[in-house]
Amino acid sequence: MKDRLAENEVSAIVLDAAIEVHRTLGGPGLLESVYVEALAHELHLRGLRVERQKAVPVVYKGQRLKDDLRLDLLVEDLVVVECKATNSYNRIFESQTLTYLRLLNLKLGLIINFGERLVKNGIHRIVNGL
Repeated sequence: MKDRLAENEVSAIVLDAAIEVHRTLGGPGLLESVYVEALAHELHLRGLRVERQKAVPVVYKGQRLKDDLRLDLLVEDLVVVECKATNSYNRIFESQTLTYLRLLNLKLGLIINFGERLVKNGIHRIVNGL
């Protein structure tokens, strides 16, 4: 995309793309990695920049820890997207996503659970500092 998009514009495109991926792949029942790859591809097709398995450094008392965290997708350097494929949503997903947002100093994260029969029921917005 030529003009810089705002978080809400990016999230609207991500959510529409997630619905398309879920519909095209036939709904729930696949591995999380399949949905992540398909969503990254769909977002590229829509002209968005996407980083997969983005390394997120963790610093403890001034010391960068050896092992970075890895988030599923970072879209347009603005929106963290965590994909799940489970039939039992866990609120820990929200804490993990908020941690990514804090470490990257970003405002918006999306958790998309492709394990739901209707993916729109598996979408959770996480905000940092709003």
